Amino acid sequence: MPLSGATIAFDLDGTLVETAPDLIGTLNLMLAEHGLPPVPLSAARHLVGGGARRMLEHGFREAGADFDAGQAPLLVERFVEVYRDRIADESFLFEGVEAALDRLAADGARLCVCTNKRTDLSIELLERLGVLGRFDAVVGPDAVSARKPDRAHLIEAVRKAGGDPARALMVGDSDNDVNAARAAGAPVIAVSFGYTETPPTDLGADRLIDRFDELHPAVRDLMS
Repeated sequence: MPLSGATIAFDLDGTLVETAPDLIGTLNLMLAEHGLPPVPLSAARHLVGGGARRMLEHGFREAGADFDAGQAPLLVERFVEVYRDRIADESFLFEGVEAALDRLAADGARLCVCTNKRTDLSIELLERLGVLGRFDAVVGPDAVSARKPDRAHLIEAVRKAGGDPARALMVGDSDNDVNAARAAGAPVIAVSFGYTETPPTDLGADRLIDRFDELHPAVRDLMS
């Protein structure tokens, strides 16, 4: 099989799944609890990959309120609690994801998720969306020695999937994904529709795709 021995590692939020509606929805519920106005999805979508604290800081700032850094751990804990309750209410797989995963697996590739989202939340989300079983490993920052953009995250995720880091490829949507892949000596494909403050064309990926039906040929070309 043409991809036998290869491991394809995927970012999660903004790459496989459109999670912004539930994450921004959680942020707005948190703001409402503090008597603050909501932020529109379009104004905060690019913040999704930066974690709960960054989203909270942005929301409080947009509302003209002070963000108490001393209360940050409790606010983040509450954010996770609210988010878990609605983790897949409005989130959805990007079009073509399942078919793309099936084509890669049929060619012999191992598949894993390498995400800065907590492992338990990542597993729960993928299970709710019905695709958890397609991955050999789901690896968040709590399951590795260092998180993306550190290369250790990608290398350790690939190994947890039973793969060889020397035959790995990263698929993501941000500088974190590209930098982790570059540091690990792996090729990288970026999607143009994810969560990034850097224009997708400036991420420096080996390939930039607009749709998931472009993924399989790009992987075959880079891994040949």
